Amino acid sequence: MADANIESLLKEQRVFSPSSEFSSSAHISSSEDYEKLRLRAAQDPEAFWSEIAGELHWFEKWKKVSEWNDPFVKWFIGGKTNVSYNCLDRHLTGPRKNKVAILWEGEPGDVRALSYQMLHREVCRFANVLQSLGLQQGDRATIYMGMVPELPIALLACARMGVTHNVVFGGFSAEALRDRINDSKSRVLITADGGFRRGTTVALKKSADDALADAPTIEKVIVCRRTGDPVNMKAGRDLWWHDLMQNASSVFDAVPLDAEHPLFMLYTSGTTGKPKGAIRTHRNRFASLNNIVTDLFGHIPTEKDVWLHAGPVTHTSGLFVLPFFTFGARQIIHAKFDEEHVVAEFETGGATATAMVPTMVARLLAIPGISPDRLKNLKMLGYAGAPMPAEQIRQCHEQLTKHMVQYYGLVEAIPPVTVLSEADHTLGLTSEPEVLTSAGNPCAGVEVRIVDEDGKDVPVGEIGEVITRGDHVMRGYWGAAGQDSTVTKAVRDGWLHTGDLGRLDQHDRLFLVDRKGDMIISGGYNIYPREIEEVIAQVAGVHEVAVVGVKDQEWGQRVTALITLLPGAQVDSQQVMDHCKASMASYKKPKEVRIVESFPLNSTGKIAKKVIREQLEAE
Repeated sequence: MADANIESLLKEQRVFSPSSEFSSSAHISSSEDYEKLRLRAAQDPEAFWSEIAGELHWFEKWKKVSEWNDPFVKWFIGGKTNVSYNCLDRHLTGPRKNKVAILWEGEPGDVRALSYQMLHREVCRFANVLQSLGLQQGDRATIYMGMVPELPIALLACARMGVTHNVVFGGFSAEALRDRINDSKSRVLITADGGFRRGTTVALKKSADDALADAPTIEKVIVCRRTGDPVNMKAGRDLWWHDLMQNASSVFDAVPLDAEHPLFMLYTSGTTGKPKGAIRTHRNRFASLNNIVTDLFGHIPTEKDVWLHAGPVTHTSGLFVLPFFTFGARQIIHAKFDEEHVVAEFETGGATATAMVPTMVARLLAIPGISPDRLKNLKMLGYAGAPMPAEQIRQCHEQLTKHMVQYYGLVEAIPPVTVLSEADHTLGLTSEPEVLTSAGNPCAGVEVRIVDEDGKDVPVGEIGEVITRGDHVMRGYWGAAGQDSTVTKAVRDGWLHTGDLGRLDQHDRLFLVDRKGDMIISGGYNIYPREIEEVIAQVAGVHEVAVVGVKDQEWGQRVTALITLLPGAQVDSQQVMDHCKASMASYKKPKEVRIVESFPLNSTGKIAKKVIREQLEAE
């Protein structure tokens, strides 16, 4: 696309407000209104969700809001809708069609802008490509790509035709890709010749070829040209994206789909170690859309709102694709996370909101001379995926922005499940500091309980397993995992047993203690790493903290803390040990403190504690 075309798209100044009907029902003008909304959702969930669903496009209205099919609940029985239609087609009859939908910035510096009309055409063309290769409603396709515009195009094309997509992070190994292809029984793989990562190229096609050596269900491989590196193209199987798109029709009607139709699968290893595909349906995404608008934003996104994807669209950041497309707002996609580039987007006014994991936030805080003045256009900094120490939150308020919102969710229960609002952050930094250690209150229409090993509610303030029920809970696991009793027991009577440990206070705030699998048992004591991490984070100069339990003959597990330091900081292990000694019970103190240059990260940008634990135990 020519620079002139990009410039013309970006100069759009008109504002197209949402319908008055939607605004009156979804805009939350005060905390009192929000509490009334939550109460109404709890007292009459069917009426609540019926009203919310009515704000979206349905080809056929549902006959029944919900129906129990133990252990899961089905929603909007008989209703026909389509996520792709709600994202694109609803904008094509008015001036929104020429507004920028996606502004993409690649790692080498290339830029592409797609209006809603352009995006619609590309999505329809690719849907026709997939159909020409034999894919039809109910089939599965696996997507293994970097952060390129073709990724959301492929996602929306699959949704448009009722093909369930399985997105695999481009940083995953060939073995991880193979396992997810085989479990999903995908017929088509969509990938790229390679990708760029911090100045080097990543051989995506080579990894795909290695995976396909033992993935018999794949019939065709579509390859997007990104790096231009030479790749092996298997005759009869491998096809170039650009060749297929060249003559494809730009007309493809969205297929009316059941609300419970699997939109995509997201794989998680959980505590069993074996990847499991959590089925997320069209209604799951609509439920998430409502809670993002109602509980996170408190308003409907407009053309004044610009979302910055600082992390992979395949993970946390991808939650915000649907609400911003649905209401015709702009999205900026960065091919890589660069903290200075992120700050520049908010400094110049290009972006207004984003979501990050705490490791990304820590990199912003490490920028020399960072201040709220440079982030003056930032209206919401969401964070999730891992706990953020209270001291780090305080630093964010002082050095970044006061517009902070935390949200909690998981693969099996699409976020947000709970939200710690901007007002909650202010309360925690002024009169009630404990609030900062909370994950917030359950969202409207979401139920949260704390139970013991027998599934019985524990008293307020006591620790137990977090369970949740509502429209956000997955339909189930795909394939073999869905038939495995050790896996399906995670959902009982409609309640998802999350594997997270936590407690509720008298205000119904959720306090996450730790993952069951991360809890350390040392010398017969149950020790929660998060509690220790909060204490160590208070030491001046400490940047990031990870506490793990390492196998030990004497103690069972040895509490070990690893830290990184802020630039120029002078901190030694003994300082940290002394601080822990003065701040916590003796049995909780780390047996060892190590200073490291960096942490291994997983695909979502979270500290990979499992990798750390394995490395330490291998010594």
